[in-house]
Amino acid sequence: MKLFVGLGNPGQKYAANRHNIGFMALDRIAEDQGFGPWKSKFQAQITEGRLGSDKVILLKPQTFMNLSGQSVGEAMRFYKLTPEDVIVFHDELDLAPGKARAKTGGGHAGHNGLRSIHQHIGAEYDRIRLGIGHPGDKNRVSGYVLSDFAKAEQNWLDELLRGICDGAAKLADGDAGKFMNAVALRVNPPRSSTTKPAAKTAKAEPVKPTEDARSPLQKLADKFR
Repeated sequence: MKLFVGLGNPGQKYAANRHNIGFMALDRIAEDQGFGPWKSKFQAQITEGRLGSDKVILLKPQTFMNLSGQSVGEAMRFYKLTPEDVIVFHDELDLAPGKARAKTGGGHAGHNGLRSIHQHIGAEYDRIRLGIGHPGDKNRVSGYVLSDFAKAEQNWLDELLRGICDGAAKLADGDAGKFMNAVALRVNPPRSSTTKPAAKTAKAEPVKPTEDARSPLQKLADKFR
């Protein structure tokens, strides 16, 4: 069994925020993969389903971001899981918009949701880092992550979420590489060649020498001019 955790803040006010991309990822998996209805448990919204041959619990903590670890810890203990069974989807400022990276263990890099999870279950869980880009100034970070995705960002966001769904079963099966390939095929699909071969250049007809209409006497006279 795997526990997929999406990070975000509860409530309609935050639903479209960049900080809530983890919630968005789990919502898309639940919808596209036929999971059951969401229920309140472990200070979270949870739903159960299958991805391939694996049973998976989707969990969205409702404690607000900086207390996310409370909910994750409760669910992990209830299902008798280890940190290695937990995969956390979260926003990542240090990745370009639309990029995704899989990571196991390591620091929380100042992310409040990850910081809280570290405190409750340790650092040895898997993460799927979902790029939202950086505003360019650390003083603008808080307002940036708590602002909604712009209209111009909806296309790459939708493709990223579709890619996550495409590869979710591989991720549940422990194959992060194939999961990342599925995401890449959505975000950066291979381009078919639209370049037409150049038309063959018609061969030029050989130039025929013009017939010399001069008389023999004129030819002889022209030689001495």
